[in-house]
Amino acid sequence: MAMVASRAGVSGQTVSRVVNDSPRVDPDTRARVEQAMSELGYRPHRAARALRTGRSQTIGLVVTTLATVGNSRMLQATAEAAAERGYALMVATAADGVASAFERLAEQEVDGAIVLNEASAQVSADEHPAGLRLVMVDAPTDAGFTAVHSDHHGGAAAATAHLLELGHGTVHHLAGPADSYAAAERERGWRETLSAAGIDAPEIVRGDWTADAGFSAGAALAAASAVFCANDQMALGLLRALAESGRRVPEDVSVIGFDDVPDAANYRPPLTTIRQDFTALAQRTVGALVAEIEGEDAEGEDAGGAAASVVPTLLVARASTAAR
Repeated sequence: MAMVASRAGVSGQTVSRVVNDSPRVDPDTRARVEQAMSELGYRPHRAARALRTGRSQTIGLVVTTLATVGNSRMLQATAEAAAERGYALMVATAADGVASAFERLAEQEVDGAIVLNEASAQVSADEHPAGLRLVMVDAPTDAGFTAVHSDHHGGAAAATAHLLELGHGTVHHLAGPADSYAAAERERGWRETLSAAGIDAPEIVRGDWTADAGFSAGAALAAASAVFCANDQMALGLLRALAESGRRVPEDVSVIGFDDVPDAANYRPPLTTIRQDFTALAQRTVGALVAEIEGEDAEGEDAGGAAASVVPTLLVARASTAAR
């Protein structure tokens, strides 16, 4: 650091501020220091910094599976958001329960952890590891921890309203797993929108997020004129089942999904869906955790200081839905 300071013509304290991404450095000075760091091949020593600051600059991510599209996309987005803030990311799977995952992260002295989607349902305030800061993704806001989630309810309501506006008399629902917070919120948005329109909700068909589940649901939804699927993977399987049964989409039945996976626009037909902004969700989540670690205000807080925990979703209309 002394060599960098000498090369850039600044104090060692200024170099330290640049390394720690302090806002108290003007842009020209920051650029000069960063240039000197590049020329000298300077890299911060993570272990030395941990000894000095008491922080490892590492956060954990607890997840039950990375096989689902939502979880894998959140992993990538979270890793990118953490790197932007100078934090490394360590993944711990909760195949044997979240307690073992927390133990592994504690051994690595992470500064905090993000608990993703289905794993959030396994965490209770009583079992929370002492001293480990947690932020939950897709967990009730009354769970006792900071919670961040997409607007699953609002997205499902928009999907259901879109189908009703197209002239469908009702909307069937291919739901996600019963123990999933996201699936429950999407089901709630669907039910409440139908209820507000004076329509009794049809019996749901439940799946497990996979395309195979969507395909298997084809027989139960064979007579439907409109189906809201809780994610795009199940919608993909349903599209195949409908095609094999001779039902045309959207001429005979409209289908809408949730997530807007990268391939959704290339389904046959291109899938109408609800877009989750995984980048924004990860940025909000990592920001909330880093704020707890560093004792700062989380980004997105309102004037009253309450963290804005809901990330908006967006209806993306494509060719799988049509007017009746």
